[in-house]
Amino acid sequence: QVQLVESGVGLVQAGGSLRLSCAASGRAFSTYAMGWFRQAPGKEREFGATISRSGGSVYYADSVKGRCTISRDNAKNTVYLQIDSLGPEDTAIYTCAAASGLIATTPWARTPRAYDYWGQGTQVTVSS
Repeated sequence: QVQLVESGVGLVQAGGSLRLSCAASGRAFSTYAMGWFRQAPGKEREFGATISRSGGSVYYADSVKGRCTISRDNAKNTVYLQIDSLGPEDTAIYTCAAASGLIATTPWARTPRAYDYWGQGTQVTVSS
């Protein structure tokens, strides 16, 4: 099993930026495509971004494209999410996920069901 732990400063002002990290245990990190999702109170989990196992391919949800950047450092077993131009609507629990045998550029990679392992999530609150 893979353990995923998210971290990052969780309280920011509107218009600011945030960088989240997700650290993975084990030696198989480089074999997993990684994704970021978020869930606001009362809403379904929403796809944000995914990155291929090597980091060579990325895909973003239309709702965040242009203000989010996903990246990974396989030597550190870590995937990152940079979020810019934050607004109150971005307040949610952000969760990273890992998927084995997943092609990050396919539509399936944009659904929660594609992922095998999930972190516990980290709260991001954007103040207005």
